Amino acid sequence: MIEKTDLTHEKAVLIGIVTKEQGHDKLKEYLDELEFLTYTAGGEVIKRFSQNMDKPNPKTFIGTGKMNELKQFVDENEVGTAIFDDELSPAQQKNIEKILKCKVLDRTTLILDIFAQRAQTSYARTQVELAQYEYLLPRLAGMWTHLERQRGGIGMRGPGETEIETDRRIVRDKIALLKKKLETIDKQMEVQRGNRGQLVRVALVGYTNVGKSTLMNTISKSEVFAENKLFATLDTTVRKVVIRNLPFLLTDTVGFIRKLPTQLVESFKSTLDEVREADLLLHVVDISHPNFEDHIESVNQIMSEIKSNDKPTIMVFNKIDQYEAEEIEDDDLITEKTKAHYTLKEWKQTWMNKMGDNVLFISALNKENMEDFRRKVYEAVRKIHITRFPYNNFLYPEYDKYGEEK
Repeated sequence: MIEKTDLTHEKAVLIGIVTKEQGHDKLKEYLDELEFLTYTAGGEVIKRFSQNMDKPNPKTFIGTGKMNELKQFVDENEVGTAIFDDELSPAQQKNIEKILKCKVLDRTTLILDIFAQRAQTSYARTQVELAQYEYLLPRLAGMWTHLERQRGGIGMRGPGETEIETDRRIVRDKIALLKKKLETIDKQMEVQRGNRGQLVRVALVGYTNVGKSTLMNTISKSEVFAENKLFATLDTTVRKVVIRNLPFLLTDTVGFIRKLPTQLVESFKSTLDEVREADLLLHVVDISHPNFEDHIESVNQIMSEIKSNDKPTIMVFNKIDQYEAEEIEDDDLITEKTKAHYTLKEWKQTWMNKMGDNVLFISALNKENMEDFRRKVYEAVRKIHITRFPYNNFLYPEYDKYGEEK
């Protein structure tokens, strides 16, 4: 497996650009997330750099003046890693490394590195390894700068191959081998899913670090690994859960993120199969995050890509214990009220109100409103179950009537 980059206690700088499509506010939001990713990987961000550009410089991503400023800061502060918010082309990465003479990563590399650190099972490691090799393949040329590139022509068609070509072939063979291995595991997992019988399947989906694993632990009384870092969960965990006397299967899935590398979406296809085959989705949202609406949009976009956006869904707004609305003083006549000033009660009167009963506000950590959560999930699972098995209707009464009939 490709060695994961060790960023422990390493100083890092972040670099992003402001374009027509990506304003200052949006860039700040992305760099905040990139800083959290760096922290998750074990790095320490000491400065951010940004530049206004119509489009990235094809050679060095940022302009010459900004690059000189960046180089000076890197040299003076002995910075070990420069992390760019957007994916760099192989040529850009090579040019920037020549100038800065330090490790140069982009958002994709950083996410792949975190996945490499977090992958526990053989299956997750294989998925990450495949994504790493697919990312590496077009970048191989820049790794052999000490060799003169051979070109075609008379007298150049020898029996051998250059070191670059040899390595490309090795990597392609490795990719083919990993894909074959994943196909075998996919078939095994398909059989496992088939062996679970006709139980209703419920999947937890959502942005990374919204509390899915904590919620899983709370309602299934299991010990799924949960931590306040991005991508704490990579392996799909399935638990049998019983609410009152109604059993169903609950699946905890990998969290999504904006600008998720396409290699990861493809290599984690089987993990996402759990979502595709679910009967009910619990879309968990961290309502205490200032950009939670963007997170919902990103998750919905990925759900649309994997053709799962038409499934019955309950929106679960988590971390209400951490939600704090910004306050406007009574005598403040200048400050305009924005969404940042909304209380939870006011949020409930917005577009959330149009979702009717499919909205919940909870704190999985402090177990707030968990009775409402159980009732909502019970009723939703019961509805699916009695559609599948009409004769079981009498076995599972409505939630509020459960005690009367026992």
